[in-house]
Amino acid sequence: MEVSSIRNGVIIDHVPAGTALEVLAYLDIDPASTRLALVMNAPSTRYGTKDIIKMEGDVPVDLEALAIVAPRATVAIVENGVITGKHAPTLPDRVVNVIRCVNPRCVTGSERGLDHVFYRVPGRHAFRCEYCDEEALR
Repeated sequence: MEVSSIRNGVIIDHVPAGTALEVLAYLDIDPASTRLALVMNAPSTRYGTKDIIKMEGDVPVDLEALAIVAPRATVAIVENGVITGKHAPTLPDRVVNVIRCVNPRCVTGSERGLDHVFYRVPGRHAFRCEYCDEEALR
């Protein structure tokens, strides 16, 4: 399988195998309106298998949201066919409107317009809701 290189855009590499569509959802990127290529279950010497997302154009990537769903991913910026920068996501201490609270009794489920705010659990890859203290699945 061969996927052509991109001239200007973003490459998200080292995405856990099988999670590329979930990553796009977390990043709020619509595959129907974004020119992109997904390579799923590609061989990886570091992880065995991985997914790769290539997107043409100026597509903003929220590194904090990416850190939640794919903490080992890397983001490469491509300009004129050359990688001009690489970024690694860092797990934030606080996220707003990236994770949704799953607690049915949480105020975020009944109050419209209320931000979903989560704080990281110290020493873990987990987050707790600011309002009800429910731990998020991701």
